[in-house]
Amino acid sequence: MTAKLHWQTEGQGSDLVLIHGWGMNGAVWQQLLPLLTPHYRVHAVDLPGYGHSRELSAESVEEMAHMLLENSPESAVWLGWSLGGLVATRAALLAPERVGKLVTVASSPRFAAQNTWRGIKPQVLDDFRRQLGEDFQQTVERFMALQAMGSPTSRQDIKQLKQAVLSRPQPAPSALEIGLKQLAEVDLREQLSEVSQPWLRLYGRLDGLVPVKVASELDELAPQSQRQVFASASHAPFISHPEEFVQALRSFTGHH
Repeated sequence: MTAKLHWQTEGQGSDLVLIHGWGMNGAVWQQLLPLLTPHYRVHAVDLPGYGHSRELSAESVEEMAHMLLENSPESAVWLGWSLGGLVATRAALLAPERVGKLVTVASSPRFAAQNTWRGIKPQVLDDFRRQLGEDFQQTVERFMALQAMGSPTSRQDIKQLKQAVLSRPQPAPSALEIGLKQLAEVDLREQLSEVSQPWLRLYGRLDGLVPVKVASELDELAPQSQRQVFASASHAPFISHPEEFVQALRSFTGHH
């Protein structure tokens, strides 16, 4: 029997697919679920190599998108956080009939900085890759700290991220390695104008990984999309500001 992607499905309403970011797993949405399940039927996935999908592997964002499409509802709102935003965007481009609406959270079409493009310094990604080999637990923890940095509730945020992630099996080191490679290399900027479905982009103004400048760059690259910036959030607005986050999602999807 082949191992299958792990999905956690609960709630009533229209289908909502949630895709976590690098080093995490589907448990990151745990605190948000009670706010979502009255309005949506929520499908939270563990990406290949992560959590309960640890035995599976995917070589690229593209392959992840294909795997998710094989196992997801006929039509749904797809919400991707960080690296998950790249996966959701790829899925939206691959199967517009399946991804009815797209929501990207603290995500960028190109995470690595390049020339005047703002993003994560390639050096930082290289350091993470080097440290992975030595102590991947500590590397993931450093990444969590980076994600919460700047948020007024950063200590609680880190604690919540950590509890969630540790509640499921640790990611496969190979999946972490592939994920960092994708963050360093993937560039979807050219394709963004092809996203045809309604698209909401959510950002944290204090995000150190996806600089808020990216939000205004995307106003030009994807004029068909809309955006909202959470003024006092960092890289995980759904953890630091769950009520406002769900409010933004509900007004975008028409569940007022």
